[in-house]
Amino acid sequence: MNFLAHIYLSGEDPELKIGNFIADSVKGKKYLNYPNRIQQGITLHRKIDSYTDTHPIVKKSVSRLFPKYRHYSTVIVDILYDHFLANNWVEYSEIPLEEYTVSFYELLHQYHQVLPKQIQNFLPYMIKDNWLLSYASISGIGSALSGMNRRTKNKSRMDLAVNELEFYYSEFDKEFRSFFEELKVYTENEIKVL
Repeated sequence: MNFLAHIYLSGEDPELKIGNFIADSVKGKKYLNYPNRIQQGITLHRKIDSYTDTHPIVKKSVSRLFPKYRHYSTVIVDILYDHFLANNWVEYSEIPLEEYTVSFYELLHQYHQVLPKQIQNFLPYMIKDNWLLSYASISGIGSALSGMNRRTKNKSRMDLAVNELEFYYSEFDKEFRSFFEELKVYTENEIKVL
């Protein structure tokens, strides 16, 4: 799962959202340097990633991309799944996506001092281009994939995965919907025991 899904799955708890959002930038036991609830958000993120990476539906989506994108396929699927969450947002939240994203960016400003440097550095670009809202369009996902491709020095060729998204759109959509229902239940249960 990518940014939007991790934020959404955190529910309405601000520090759980922050932890879940920053988790990829917090390596190993460095999460222990954060306040307790942010630590729990980081732990939740790691559990969501583990659950996602081993789920048979996700593996099916990944296998469709693997011949062309190899080990980058899992990252691509995470990004594509954020598209389906954003594109079908009204099915998952009563808060309009634009309002939801603005509210989250405000939360990031409130917690700016605890954000890892890497996130502080890309945050202005994320907000300016409204990454979370842009995921709802194929062109927005194309921009996200192009950015990831640049970070791999064009080795991943992730920018080309928009073609597979368009060609296999209904298959990815169906897989996302089935998987996300299970992931929501899993995450709700994990939050209860944090």
